[in-house]
Amino acid sequence: MEVNGYKIKPGANLTGANLRYAKLTFANLRNANLRFANLAGADLEGANLPFAKLERADLVGADLRNADLRDADLSGANLYGAVLGAANLMCADLEGANLTSAKLWRSKLWRANLRDANLTDASLSGANLTDADLAGADLTDANLTDADLMGANLSGANLSGADLMGADLMRANLEGARMPDGTIHD
Repeated sequence: MEVNGYKIKPGANLTGANLRYAKLTFANLRNANLRFANLAGADLEGANLPFAKLERADLVGADLRNADLRDADLSGANLYGAVLGAANLMCADLEGANLTSAKLWRSKLWRANLRDANLTDASLSGANLTDADLAGADLTDANLTDADLMGANLSGANLSGADLMGADLMRANLEGARMPDGTIHD
C-alpha cells in the first residue's frame, strides 16, 4: 500500500513522513518507525501498530479507534483531541505525551507508562489502567468514571476536578496526588 508516496508496510521507515489526513484504516505498521511523523487528522482506525516508534509524532485529532498500539513508543507524542476509543495501548510508552481532550473510553492501558502525560479533560471512562504508571500526570477535569485504576501509580498526579465515580482505586498509589476536591493525598 502506498500513501502520499510512502510505502505503508510492517517495519517501514517513515521518520518525519507527512501523512496528515491520510486514510490508513487497518494499515499494518507493526514495528514501523514513525518518529516525528505528521499524522494529524489521519484515519488509523483499526490500524496494526504494535511496537511502532511514534516518539514526538503529531497525532492531533487522529482517529485511532480500535487500533493496536501494544508496546508502541508514543513518548512526547501530541495526541491532542485524538480518538483512541477501545484502542489497545497495553505496555505502551506515553511518557510526556499530550493527551489533552483525547477520547480514551474503554481503551486498554494496562501497564502503560503515562508518567508526566497531560490528560487534561481527557475521557477515560471504562478504561483499563491496571498497574499503569501515571506518576506526575495531569488529569485535571478528566473523566475516569468506571475506570480500572487497580494498582496504578498516581503519585504526584493532579486529579483536580476529575470524575472518579465508579473508578476502582484498589492498591493504587495516591501519595502526593492532588485529589478532585483539591486536597493533597498523603
